[in-house]
Amino acid sequence: MECPAATVRHHHRLLSGTGSSISSLQRAHHLRLPVKSAAAAVRMSLREDGPSLAVVGVTGAVGQEFLSVLTDRSFPYRSIRMLASKRSAGKHLTFEGHDYVVEELTPESFDGVDIALFSAGGSISKHFGPIAVEKGCVVVDNSSAFRMEDGVPLVIPEVNPEAMAHVKLGNGKGALIANPNCSTIICLMAATPLHRRAKVKRMVVSTYQAASGAGAAAMEELELQTREVLEGKEPTCKIFKQQYAFNLFSHNAPVLSNGYNEEEMKLVKETRKIWNDMDAKITATCIRVPVMRAHAESVNLQFEKPLDEETAKEILKNAPGVMVIDDRASNHFPTPLEVSKKDDVAVGRIRRDVSQDGDYGLDIFVCGDQIRKGAALNAVQIAELLL
Repeated sequence: MECPAATVRHHHRLLSGTGSSISSLQRAHHLRLPVKSAAAAVRMSLREDGPSLAVVGVTGAVGQEFLSVLTDRSFPYRSIRMLASKRSAGKHLTFEGHDYVVEELTPESFDGVDIALFSAGGSISKHFGPIAVEKGCVVVDNSSAFRMEDGVPLVIPEVNPEAMAHVKLGNGKGALIANPNCSTIICLMAATPLHRRAKVKRMVVSTYQAASGAGAAAMEELELQTREVLEGKEPTCKIFKQQYAFNLFSHNAPVLSNGYNEEEMKLVKETRKIWNDMDAKITATCIRVPVMRAHAESVNLQFEKPLDEETAKEILKNAPGVMVIDDRASNHFPTPLEVSKKDDVAVGRIRRDVSQDGDYGLDIFVCGDQIRKGAALNAVQIAELLL
């Protein structure tokens, strides 16, 4: 369809939230997003019968990935508003061949918006999420603000799409849908197909989490520290308060009175909610490792019913959004590099837990892109379920 540039600029405003700013390579006044065949993407995505969108926190790492995923998946929209914090307002952004001005996030930003993708931090979500819902908008929120609230669906589309079956577009009723934490999404993409077959009694998870989970600034600091350490300089420690390059440490989330940190308890509580099993026995240890943007997780599973490793491998090969990398002969298994900027979660090291009798236990190793499936892709898939 024909779409005059002036009309596109008017309807497609970019609102910048308080999420982490994008890479220094993109900090010029005019932001240009790489897209595959921009003209083709516009023809496929920009259409009058699509919903109106808003991206909150568009200048952050996940906000930028929202736009990339929308293009990659040819998500239909009739208009898009780019929203961010006051300091980012006024920047120009090129998306799918059109120029947008990033606008400051305000309550009026959601007038006429059908779907809002939020990744601007919990405090922004808590303040503006209900405002958007009141205006009839369906909010897909990437923060932890609403995940454990009763009545708010916590959704991984391949795992529990039924949780949001009651949310509809076009009826004038707004709604909140929560995106799970990145480590939860990556874990459950692999664990859930096995859980459906044999029912998990107990799950022990150890995570190895990338810098991207702490935002674009953390990714930049890891790169900076690496150069500094190699040059014999004292590393700059602003984000994590300790050396990150060539090091690893317990996840930087606050430690609770039970000795677990908040990241670990997110995985425990969110899994129970997503699986609709408040009695599921889950424990986690979360570690920050000097990897740029993909998380890795070691997952030990104990089942109620027997499940041998070959059957488990076949189940995972057929699971949507999962790829199996499990070549024992060549010692080739999932790595963060292999899944970076990829949609699928990779699973390998699929083996019987020799500490348990029979086929009642398995160990698996999982890798997934934290920014993509761990955040932006999952949110856009949720939005696709609304169409």
